[in-house]
Amino acid sequence: MKIPKAIRGNLLLKMTSLNAGVIVVRLFVAFFLQRELTEIVGKAGYAKIGSLRNLLSQLSSFTSLGVFTGIVKYVSEYKEDKEQLQKLFSTTFVFTIVGSVIAFVVLFFGAEQLSTYYFYDTEYAYVLKLLAVIVPFISIQRVFNGVVNGLSKYKSFAKIELFAYLLSAGLTLFLLYKNELDGALIAIALAPVIQVVVLLYIFVRVLREYVQFSKLNFKIPFAKQLLAFTAMSFVSTLLLNQVEIEIRNFITNKVSETEAGIWTGMTTLSKNYMVFAAALFNLYVIPKFAGIYTKSDFTKEVLNIYKTLLPLFGVGMLVIYFARQLFIDYVFIDFDEMNPLFKWQLLGDFVRLASLVLAHQFLAKKMVLNFIFTELFSLALFYVLSYFLLPVYGVEGVVIAHFIRYVLYFLVVLLLVMRYFRKKKKKEEKLA
Repeated sequence: MKIPKAIRGNLLLKMTSLNAGVIVVRLFVAFFLQRELTEIVGKAGYAKIGSLRNLLSQLSSFTSLGVFTGIVKYVSEYKEDKEQLQKLFSTTFVFTIVGSVIAFVVLFFGAEQLSTYYFYDTEYAYVLKLLAVIVPFISIQRVFNGVVNGLSKYKSFAKIELFAYLLSAGLTLFLLYKNELDGALIAIALAPVIQVVVLLYIFVRVLREYVQFSKLNFKIPFAKQLLAFTAMSFVSTLLLNQVEIEIRNFITNKVSETEAGIWTGMTTLSKNYMVFAAALFNLYVIPKFAGIYTKSDFTKEVLNIYKTLLPLFGVGMLVIYFARQLFIDYVFIDFDEMNPLFKWQLLGDFVRLASLVLAHQFLAKKMVLNFIFTELFSLALFYVLSYFLLPVYGVEGVVIAHFIRYVLYFLVVLLLVMRYFRKKKKKEEKLA
């Protein structure tokens, strides 16, 4: 079947159409997986699964010292310069060793204390020790994914994402049926191993072309450039997941672990459809913005992205909203309290999508202070609003906080991006 001309002529649409197929398959599998998880482990168990996923996200950043976005940026810029790439990957090699060793020590020797914090019980300390052993795979997966994204190999990325997810889902279902919650936790912890195996199987030839593994050394010539991305990643990934964990613990302590499971169900659904946008940001937006230097070109590209993505997401979110009871009946079994959460979560995610398109200018141009400020503003706002709205509106207050947070975040990001181009124009006028 021929690809329509309108899609063939638009790289973003080509990526969108290809990823749409992957996401549809992934969503169907995810919905079945969530159904089995919620039915077997219940709301309290699902809250624990949410905490483990937050921890894995934190480890994906920490074990590689947050270099993912830096790899995307510099691989897209230096893909024809093997010397610069070798410096980049040698620095990354050192960073991943440092991050992985620290993560191993903390997880393995602090397993019981961390188990109490994440799972409210020392019983799951073995999961933390298992993660400690797996941390090298977590860091490797993150680094190699950065290479895939930096090269904009969207077809390879789609294959890797789909096959890795299907294998991980299959393992989760197998262990869930065999050992219930314990089995699900083990399977989720093992997911990075599967992702690395699939990535190497599909992408190893391209990796060898760009990464000269035999010439990697313990030097860090790219440290200064990458440390800026380390700071940004630690704020956006470590703190974001930490805030989610704190809010889940807050719900557990102030209401119940059952209600924490309800909120986790809502955020899990959100993450399943937002992963589609995340893939496009890394594959298309960052490399594209990195090569744009004028306000007019930037505005044109942002409008192109909005024109392409926002209507698609808007329609998709309307479908989810009107089909929300079906999700509760057939995906999140007995999670009836999720119903009123949908409107606020979906509205917040729509504004979030529009905001993140603009915010990726900070990453593409390495605007560290702007990025850190907006992320801290967003996270602090979410935590404070949740703290005050939870006692008044229950769990619905947390998703109301999510919506308010992104409306204000969008306005702040927009003002900072406009200020960036104003300052750039004044600087150019002085030099002229």
